[in-house]
Amino acid sequence: VIKVMLMKRVVITGMGAVTPIGVGITDYWDHLISGLSGVGIITRFPTDDLAVKIAAEVKEFAATDYLPKKLVRETDVFMQYALVAAAEALKTGTLLEGPGLLQAFLRPGRLGIVLGTSLGGINSALSAEEQLLSVGPDRISPFTVPKMLANVAAARIAITYGIQGPSLTVNTACSSGADAVGLAAMLIRSGEADVMLAVGSESILCPLLTAGLASARALSRQNENPEKASRPFDAGRDGFVMGEGAGAVLLESLEHAQGRGVRIDAELLGYASFTEGYHVTLPEPEGRGEINCMEKALANAGLEPARIDYINAHGTSTKAGDLTETKALKAVFGTHLNQIPVSSSKGATGHLMGAGGITELIACIKAIQTGIVPPTLNYSQPDPDCDLDYVPNVARQVPVNIAMSNAFGFGGQNSCLIIGKYEP
Repeated sequence: VIKVMLMKRVVITGMGAVTPIGVGITDYWDHLISGLSGVGIITRFPTDDLAVKIAAEVKEFAATDYLPKKLVRETDVFMQYALVAAAEALKTGTLLEGPGLLQAFLRPGRLGIVLGTSLGGINSALSAEEQLLSVGPDRISPFTVPKMLANVAAARIAITYGIQGPSLTVNTACSSGADAVGLAAMLIRSGEADVMLAVGSESILCPLLTAGLASARALSRQNENPEKASRPFDAGRDGFVMGEGAGAVLLESLEHAQGRGVRIDAELLGYASFTEGYHVTLPEPEGRGEINCMEKALANAGLEPARIDYINAHGTSTKAGDLTETKALKAVFGTHLNQIPVSSSKGATGHLMGAGGITELIACIKAIQTGIVPPTLNYSQPDPDCDLDYVPNVARQVPVNIAMSNAFGFGGQNSCLIIGKYEP
């Protein structure tokens, strides 16, 4: 019985995205492969006293264009992004009969949610603290705590659509979105659900996080040229750029998807999560945890390294992170790595934290569907220690049947997803 559960095939039937380069899958993908940068000067708050003044903000996003005004007032921005991405995934997965109405054929309790986020409603927490100090406790909103709680994003999605299946919220730093997908697939394979909505969402753009990460020397300080600041694997990289947004994918057992005749976007072939036990912020120098994670994901997928056609790297644009990932990739793929395009979406979107694991998985799915791999933006000065084919600056036509997506986070959190073209 256990063997049968582990062999159950899991497919992806819907996708949604809110990113600094576009809201919706079409805009996100078109802008990603066209080389658009979403990085600019921060507009959300004054940066006069901050060393870092740049970020990748979601632009031209009015929450009330997508959500009822009352819901917008009662939710943190990261929840709003999650709701919009989830709605698109449910819609493209043809699970909605109308606004807020799930298809009647879904068995009660068989549709669930796993949501990944690093810091949840931190903006709401900071705003409430500021209000408390300036006007006193009597003016604090009764929705203050629900806006702060990370799990309320999943709850809001469930309430909107009447979802009553498994619901979990995952916090594994920048691996959160990828782990949401992996855990959702586990729930399907174990028989706990037929369909799972995996969502990653994040909005941490605020003075506190900007100052804290700048103090840790993690952020790029190329304030004068923001569009060029996120430079994964480039010799001139000086740190990552904070981004925000959300991604969502709808996962189903193959049997369930076939039973309702829905279009299948791709198949989730493998997943693994490994911790390093090394350091809070730095990766283990030789990439031990990353190597273990990628090798385990390949083993779970039943694949040899030579079967991978494209790798969407974690590639944050930090000195240590990019170097370590390059070492780890070489250890796993050997000489075959010379034939694999490796790119980082973060040159365009910045680092979406808990959302990135899903938006980057979506990039892999679109690469499989279109035969186009997205570029690594701002790669102009080769680093002799980072010497792979990073698809510099221009998207490339490459047949892709199987792709790997890496997501690595603070605390030694390493996650790897392997996605493939659906073969009946």
